[in-house]
Amino acid sequence: MRPQLIRLYSGFVALALTAGAPSVLAAELPPNVANAMAQASPQAVADYRRKLKEYQEARAAFDQEASAYWNAIAEKRRGRNAKRRERIQITLDDYVLEHPPLYSGPKRPVNPEPEEEPERPARKPIPVVTDFMRAAQELYQFTPQRPVNEVEFKRAYARYALASGLTREQAVRVYSFETGGTGSYDVQSGIEHGGKRAISTAIGYNQLLTTNSVELLAEQGSELVRALTEKVAQSSGPPRKSLEHKLAVLKRMVAHAKAVPDTWSEHEKIGNTPQGWAMHAMVLDVDVGPMLQTHKLLTSVIFARNKGYNRPLTAAELEMMNLTGDGTGLDMVTMPQAMREQVPTSNFFQRSGYERNPVAIRHNTVAKLLAVTNERMDFNSNKPGAKELATAF
Repeated sequence: MRPQLIRLYSGFVALALTAGAPSVLAAELPPNVANAMAQASPQAVADYRRKLKEYQEARAAFDQEASAYWNAIAEKRRGRNAKRRERIQITLDDYVLEHPPLYSGPKRPVNPEPEEEPERPARKPIPVVTDFMRAAQELYQFTPQRPVNEVEFKRAYARYALASGLTREQAVRVYSFETGGTGSYDVQSGIEHGGKRAISTAIGYNQLLTTNSVELLAEQGSELVRALTEKVAQSSGPPRKSLEHKLAVLKRMVAHAKAVPDTWSEHEKIGNTPQGWAMHAMVLDVDVGPMLQTHKLLTSVIFARNKGYNRPLTAAELEMMNLTGDGTGLDMVTMPQAMREQVPTSNFFQRSGYERNPVAIRHNTVAKLLAVTNERMDFNSNKPGAKELATAF
């Protein structure tokens, strides 16, 4: 799986005067435009243009250097992948050992004259829990069974995770990192710790995106159906009827998820539709949700094992796979400690992702990135939610 990082940027549209427009008094203009006009002397404009040229030249030189660097990163990555396919040992020579160039030239100067900013399309709102619930009801006539309290969900998660092969340390420490040690089963990225606006569709203990839910239903659907079928067989009366309906809905969701090619891009397309939102609502269900949260991590464990890595993954190593995707994460996990100390984190990113990731930039080797991940896990494991989850195990 390849978790997708989402970054939100704010923008604005500035006022501008166009040629041929009626003249207006400065007093009638907004203060920022009036001030800009008042200050836009010929000397200020000439100075701005000189500084702009210096900035553009410096930036072009940097972009040329940076492009060469990131092309080398991509080339080394292709070489490592080819070696792995041939089962050839990876060495330090298979990585770029220099850190990325950092721009240190002049900043872009501020134009003393008012200029029109290009109008940007309105951002599509990010769906939230109420949207997922509504979609599930409208498309599948299904409402997820929410737990009576947080402890009920944690206990269900602990039972299934242990039975599936995850350890308490892996589950609790990843939860601590992903949610800060206090997250609830329905916590959504951005709407936590005082946040008011969702920044992604990531939900729950291991922060599943809508695409993750679709992909898990497609790839692990048979196991999910088998486990829920067993639960139905052990029930009776009204609870059984409710579980039978849930099982029927789960089977339909699995069939819909399997109806497209098994690729992240195809699953992402569904994830961005009400049908994908409805599937994502299963993360909130007290029976199916713990299974989805477990398989988000378990697939990484199985991936590593299938690639011949039989040593138990530490929680920090598992988190690297959870964050960066199994293939990229395993690249870091299988690296000897001596190499971890030398290999820059940039080897595991695309340029755009790296330049937006202050943690990877500050902690710029594999060893440092794993160390800071462990530190955060240590700290957050002492928070109430993490302690409660540890007790559930």
